[in-house]
Amino acid sequence: MTFRKIALVGSALAACAGPRAFTRGTYEDPNTIEMLSDQFNENDLQLIAKKMVDSLETSPSFTQIPGKPVLVVGKMKNSTSEHIDMRSLADKIQVQLSRLGKFSFQDKEAREEIAKEYEFQGSGYVKPGEAKGPGNQASVDYLLTGEISSIVQEVGADKLVYYKMTSKLHNLKSGVVEWTDEKELRKKFEKKGVSW
Repeated sequence: MTFRKIALVGSALAACAGPRAFTRGTYEDPNTIEMLSDQFNENDLQLIAKKMVDSLETSPSFTQIPGKPVLVVGKMKNSTSEHIDMRSLADKIQVQLSRLGKFSFQDKEAREEIAKEYEFQGSGYVKPGEAKGPGNQASVDYLLTGEISSIVQEVGADKLVYYKMTSKLHNLKSGVVEWTDEKELRKKFEKKGVSW
């Protein structure tokens, strides 16, 4: 076989074994549970948010909260060894809480943007009688915080991943934790050989 033929055969084989692209797809139900890897996934996020909101809604403290107080979802801490989008988790919890109709909300992340808008509206570009400014924002009554931790055990071909999410509802006037609960998830994986 000549060098040229060898090169052509090598190029053809390389093309067949080259990188593959995802070219076709379908929409899936986001509530369908699928575990494609041993990492934290969207199903874990949904289960944790639902558990936290369901627990708060059914707690005696929830029925005793008067009126429609203002709540801010505060820091959600990730104490695991993997990347978890804690902002998405906080947003998911806030959306589900808003559906209860019990709280009004302030967005902690938007406060800086609001402060900049106040500066602009006070700069003279906005009609004086219509300009908004500091000093009239509603005071936050409750702060919701959370922390997620994990324990990973791996022995032979088996791997267990345990997540625990703890949430607390703080009364800002008294400093009292009005409600707290935790959600636990435990997932088991088994290593299998990959054939080509």
